[in-house]
Amino acid sequence: MTASVTQPAGETLLSARNLVQEFTARGRGGVKGGVVHAVSDVSFDIRTGETLGVVGETGSGKSTLARSVLQSPRPKSGEVHFQGTDLMRLKRGRLTEARRQLQMVFQDPFASLNPRWRVTEIVEEPLVGYRVPNRAGRVRELLDLVGLNPDTFGRRRPHELSGGQCQRVAIARAIALDPALIVCDEAVSSLDVLIQAQVLNLFERLRRDLGLSYLFISHDLALVKQVSDRVAVMHLGQLCEIGPAESLYRAPLHPYTVALLASIPQLDPGATRRPITIHGEPPSPISPPSGCRFRTRCPRAQERCASEAPVMAELAQGHSVACHFPEHAPVPAAAAGVRGQA
Repeated sequence: MTASVTQPAGETLLSARNLVQEFTARGRGGVKGGVVHAVSDVSFDIRTGETLGVVGETGSGKSTLARSVLQSPRPKSGEVHFQGTDLMRLKRGRLTEARRQLQMVFQDPFASLNPRWRVTEIVEEPLVGYRVPNRAGRVRELLDLVGLNPDTFGRRRPHELSGGQCQRVAIARAIALDPALIVCDEAVSSLDVLIQAQVLNLFERLRRDLGLSYLFISHDLALVKQVSDRVAVMHLGQLCEIGPAESLYRAPLHPYTVALLASIPQLDPGATRRPITIHGEPPSPISPPSGCRFRTRCPRAQERCASEAPVMAELAQGHSVACHFPEHAPVPAAAAGVRGQA
């Protein structure tokens, strides 16, 4: 898939403010083992027709953030304004109606489809739920849109399809109700490279033809750059950097982003690459470090990082970072490092 062309800034479609999602951890025998701080004070916007990519290590809170946006389950606190309505305040009936405009494509194309149902039944399911008329004609139209011949694939079941075909069925189901926003949670990570490219091209074509917006979650940094207009970087439940894809990949500001980008494999063996600077294992989300949550692995960490949590600040056009000592900024020589301290 070719790199996504940055579109003119549209109206704000979704605005998340200060989202917090926490879970109670269970130890042996069901005993409470503390609180998992899965998403902590996260804020971002998605504009109409835009793709916002979210990247980060496994366990950084990307999928929990996606489900929190969809109110499944509802966040502990914060606001999620979608098309001018705060989803957090909606009761069950109105939330169900609002979700018509918010759909999701999951990671595993086989596990997300009912194995007993035929393709036509799977795609028709949301149409039945929302009592849409002329469902048979709409199902044929949807299968055509995602590149599946209704006469060939309509009566097949998931086990009779390839992974890429199953994901196309899942996409047809997601766009059945003409949503405004689709959340893609690692939607192509289980597919091989060739099929990935085909599905990503399908996503881009649907965005162009149907005016869709995407929240695109992936651990694959190179892939996210291709599909996203803007990219948000998550670490241990928090956003540490967000900005236009081109500028974030060309000149990252947060040390964590720098380290992530350094891990992308290079095809040119002679290409220069910044050394990977992440040390040690990620801290536990049950007991995250004080101050900056990345400081225990950060080569630029200073005393201030342990006592004061950084706040997101815009340092370039549309490019913001939550870091006391971002890249290209001087670090006090006399300050003592705090890496390795909890």
